[in-house]
Amino acid sequence: MSGATPAISVPDLATSARGGKPAPRLGGGLPLLGHLLDLRRRPIELFWRVRNECGEIGEMNWAGTRVVLLTGEAAQEAFFRAEEEQLDQAAAYPFMTPVFGRGVVFDGTPEQRRQAMRNQSLRDKMMRTHAETIAVETRRMMDKLGDAGEIDLLDFFSELTLYTSSACLIGKEFREELSDEYFRVFYELEKGTDAIAYVNPHLPLPVFHKRDRARARLVELLTDVFERRAKREGGTRELFDVLLQIRDAEGKPRYTIDQVTGMFISMMFAGHHTTSGTAAWTLIELLRNPGEIEKVRAEVDAIYADGRDVSYQALREIPHLEAGIKETLRLHPPLIILMRKVLYDFHYDGYTVPAGKLVAVSPAVSNRMPEVFPDPDRFDPARYAEGREEDRHVMAWIPFGAGRHRCVGAAFAMMQLKAIFSDLLLRYEFELSQPPESYCNDHSKMVVQLRQPCRARYRRRVTA
Repeated sequence: MSGATPAISVPDLATSARGGKPAPRLGGGLPLLGHLLDLRRRPIELFWRVRNECGEIGEMNWAGTRVVLLTGEAAQEAFFRAEEEQLDQAAAYPFMTPVFGRGVVFDGTPEQRRQAMRNQSLRDKMMRTHAETIAVETRRMMDKLGDAGEIDLLDFFSELTLYTSSACLIGKEFREELSDEYFRVFYELEKGTDAIAYVNPHLPLPVFHKRDRARARLVELLTDVFERRAKREGGTRELFDVLLQIRDAEGKPRYTIDQVTGMFISMMFAGHHTTSGTAAWTLIELLRNPGEIEKVRAEVDAIYADGRDVSYQALREIPHLEAGIKETLRLHPPLIILMRKVLYDFHYDGYTVPAGKLVAVSPAVSNRMPEVFPDPDRFDPARYAEGREEDRHVMAWIPFGAGRHRCVGAAFAMMQLKAIFSDLLLRYEFELSQPPESYCNDHSKMVVQLRQPCRARYRRRVTA
C-alpha cells in the first residue's frame, strides 16, 4: 500500500480537564433493561443511533451497564491509543469467563495477557511453514468434496480453519487428534456469548446450559487427547505438552487441563472463528459480484500457471484477491464492537467518562462511515487500489482493531485466507444455492457468525 497515512485532527485532550461534561445519553430504552434488547436484536442499528443522535460520543444503557460509544477517526484514535492501565480490555468482558474458564485470557493480569499474545507461532519466520501447512489442509478438505455437490459455507470453513489454525498455532501432531466434533462444540460455545450475558452470564437459560455442556465436552475431548499423547513415545513436543509439564515451586502442575482447555478455546476463537466467517463471506461477496470473482479467478490462474507453490505465493501480493478479502472484512467485521472498562477517568474533547463505565468503538459503524468510505454499503474492492487506498485511514478501517490492541494475528489471517482461496479457486467453481440477499449474519450473539443455512454449490474445474 502506498500513500501516507492521513493526519487526524485529535481534539486537545488538555481541554478535557477533570469534571468534563458527561457523554450525551441515547434516548429510548425500556425500564430496567434500557437498550439491552436492541443490542440483542439489532445491535448495529443501535450503534448507528448513538452516532446519529449523540454525535461522536454517546452513552447506551445495557440493563444498568453504561457503555459510551466513540465514533469517528479522532475519537477512535483516543480509544486505541489509551494505555491498558486506563482502559482495560479484560474487565470489559466478564461474560467470556464461562467460555474460556477462570485464570485464562480475560481474567489474567495485563502482563499475563501480554505474555499470552507473544505467540512464537505468529512470528514472520514461521509464516512460510504455516502457508505450507494451510495448503496441505485445504487440499485434504477438497479431497472430501468429490467432483460436484453442495456445502454449507459456515460448516465447511469452520472445519477447515479449525484444522489449519490448530496445526499452525499448536502443532501438526495435535491437529491429527481432532475430529469434526470440535467445530460443532465450538459453535455451541459461540452461541453462549448471548448479549443477555451482560446482565448475568450464569442465568438459568437454555443458551447458557448448552454453552456449559459444550465446554465440559471440550474438556473431555482434550483430556483424552492429552492422556493419549502422554503415553506415546517418540512424538514431537508441542505447545500443550510443554504447558502440561510446567511445574510450580512446589512441584505441582502449573496449569490444569481445564486451564489448558481455556487456552485452546482462546486460540481457536482468535485463529479459527474470525477466519471461518471471513472466508465464508469472501466467497459470498465474490459470487454476488460476478465481475469481481472473474478478476480474482483470472489473477489466480495467471499467478499459478507455471505450477508455482501456493504456499509461497500466499506470502506475496495477490492484489485482486487481497482487495476482495479486505472489502469483505470492511463490510463484515468479525467483531462488531470492541470494549474497554475505564479504570480511571477518560477524557476526550471536553467530555469525561468516569471510572467504572465502559467505552467502546464499533468496527461495524467505523468501516461504513461515509466520510471515509464513499458509497459505504457497496462491495467495491477497488477502494484499495493505488490512488484510493481507503484502508490507509488506520483509525477508521478497523476490522483488526488499531493501535496498541491491533490483532497480532492479522498477517496470519490474511495469509491463511489467500492460501485457502488460491487452492479452492484453482480447482473448483462455485455458485450460490440461495437468493443473494438471503445470506446474513446472526447478530444476537456478541461473537458474530453467519446465519445458517448459507449454502453454495461447487463443481471441479475442467482444465485443458
